[in-house]
Amino acid sequence: MNTLIEVVALFLGFVSWILTLITLEDQHWRESSQDGSVILTSNLYENLWMSCASDSTGNYNCRDFPSLFALPGYIQASRALMIASIVFGSFGLVATLVGMKCSKIGGENYVLKGKIAAVGGVFFLLQGLCTMIAVSWYAANITQQFFDILYQGTKYELGEALYIGWASGTLAICGGSCLLCSCGIMTDSEKIPYPLQPSSRGHVRSTVAPSQSVNYDRNAYV
Repeated sequence: MNTLIEVVALFLGFVSWILTLITLEDQHWRESSQDGSVILTSNLYENLWMSCASDSTGNYNCRDFPSLFALPGYIQASRALMIASIVFGSFGLVATLVGMKCSKIGGENYVLKGKIAAVGGVFFLLQGLCTMIAVSWYAANITQQFFDILYQGTKYELGEALYIGWASGTLAICGGSCLLCSCGIMTDSEKIPYPLQPSSRGHVRSTVAPSQSVNYDRNAYV
């Protein structure tokens, strides 16, 4: 059962790591909304790195954001959190592969492997938290701008990348929780038995008693 939980946790962590990469590369973090006083002739969409526009004919044009320091703070923070999420996920995958009991990597010291697997679970939790904070922070700013009645510019709605990010964060947190729970479970085969040691007094008595009986038999014939 313990090994099955570790395999499930590894699968969840790997899928969440792939989804995090997809989220970071997806161009549809936010999409222009037709609601409002501004009439749009093209569809606008953005991610953390660039802004794109597409028309009705299917042609599109993208441009990178001009300067890092000119970006809003939440975009800079979301960039850092998403990159940190990928790094944490990579460390979590490596630690989980080494710490799994069914893996031959790292020898057969199951106590040490359990600790390494627990570290992998912590990395998965950090990955999920970073992803959830990044996409939720970004979505909160979109929502705040959308419902601001004083804002007269282009209003945006939530893009598909944010939903993928939420799914990624949820899977990473579930995978990390499974690993941490599996480290607290010890099967009967993994418990170290401690054999009972016979007392020295009983051992002495068992060795002395036959010698006394032999002497008694000899004295009986004298």
